[in-house]
Order: sequence, then C-alpha cells, then structure tokens
Amino acid sequence: MQLESLKMFCDVVETGSFSRAAQLNHVTQSAVSQQIRALENRYEQKLLSRSARQVTPTPAGERLFRGCKEILARFAEVEQEIREQATEVAGATTVSTIYSVGLHELNVVQKQLLKSHPKVNMRLNYRRNDQVYDDVILGAAEIGIVAYPQPRAGVDILPFRDDKLAVVCAPNHPFASKTKVSVTALSGVPFIAFDREAPTRKALDRLFREKNIDINPVMEMDNVETIKRAVEMGLGVAILPLATAHAAAVLEAFKQAALLPQDD
Repeated sequence: MQLESLKMFCDVVETGSFSRAAQLNHVTQSAVSQQIRALENRYEQKLLSRSARQVTPTPAGERLFRGCKEILARFAEVEQEIREQATEVAGATTVSTIYSVGLHELNVVQKQLLKSHPKVNMRLNYRRNDQVYDDVILGAAEIGIVAYPQPRAGVDILPFRDDKLAVVCAPNHPFASKTKVSVTALSGVPFIAFDREAPTRKALDRLFREKNIDINPVMEMDNVETIKRAVEMGLGVAILPLATAHAAAVLEAFKQAALLPQDD
C-alpha cells in the first residue's frame, strides 16, 4: 500500500467524486477506481458507498479516512523538515535602521546570522527615522528598525525589543557622584537634545511637559553618536538609549533614570 493510494482515497471522500479525485491527482478516473478497489481487497470490505450522485464512506471507510488524514499530515510535515534542512539559505538582505540600533544592537544579530547562514549577506543602511519607513515602502529595504514606531500605510509593525533610556553625563559633572538622577533634576541643566523631529525627542518632550520640567536644550543633534561626543566634551547632559550608553566612553558616568521604555 502506497501513500498515493491513501491520498486518492481521502480525495474521493472529501470531494465525493472519483472524477474530481482523478483531477487532483493528475490520473485517470480508472486509476482512482483501481486504487480504491485495491484498498477494499486489502481490508476485505467496502470502504465507499457509490450512488448516482455522490460517493460516501462506509463506517470502515470513515475510520480509514480519519487515520489516513493524520498519516498524510505528518508525512507532509516530515517532508517539509527535510526540504528545509536540504535548502541552503543564501543571498543578500537589506535592513534600514536608525543609528542607535544599527551601531549598538545589530552587531550581535549579524554575527549570529553569519555563523548560522554564512552565505547570507545582511546589509545595513543607517537612516533617519522617517527615511527607514520610506526605504521599506519603496522596496529599498526588506526590514526597517525605528524607535517609537507609528502606523503607516504599506508597512507592518512588529516588536523588536524594549530598551530603556538613561541619563548620561561627563565624569566630572555633578550628576556623576549620584547613584540615581531624578527627572526633575534635569530642569535648567544644559541639555543635549535630539532634533525636534526625532521620535525619542518627541517622547521626552511629552514627558517633560507632563512633569512640568523646564529643559534647557543648548544643542540639538540628529544622531546618537554626535550627542555622545558633546556629552564627553562636557557641553551638557543627555538622555540616550541604554544600549548606546553601555557602549559609550561615558559609561562610568551614566546614571539610569528609569524614564521611558523605548520600543525599537
């Protein structure tokens, strides 16, 4: 008995027709009849009841049908697993990402990808938040990674990871001697901010308004690396994604402030 015979039997039961089952299996109706006859001879009983309009299973045929469907489903799973193992993943994919994630969080992903699929080349485009959306919509990138994602036509939003924000300062700043920095302590302190269109800036501005905190932005910059350099030079304090603070030269001085989760 072959799996092809069991499949033809199941197709006859599901369609109620020998001719339709023959079409599904790309054989003649006579070939289907022969396979069903062989099964009935094997079990020495009728498996199908034939009428002028429809073919229905007998009680024995119904029992065989349920068992065959399980066998065929499991066999299909095994075939898929074998194909996946035999198929070598190769090619290039492009990811557009904001600077903070691309520079400090995707290097681990790239290394893991190279190890598991050495013939896959993941290309990174470092882009502004709005440009990431455009790249995905226009087909310049398969995947985009942004902060504080917003619904937009032409893209699906999936969570990547949660990140925290931290206060960072130079080692000689008064905050450096503290174990924690309150959000309210930032009022009036020289502050290095993201530019006004950055999602992180907008989220922080909302927080400051809610808490009636008067921030003194002395500089506005469009990427995390330039902000870190300004902090290192002692030009002010900043609030940055924690992952970027860990990688910065100001690591010994940063103080976690438990401000906001950042959805990258």
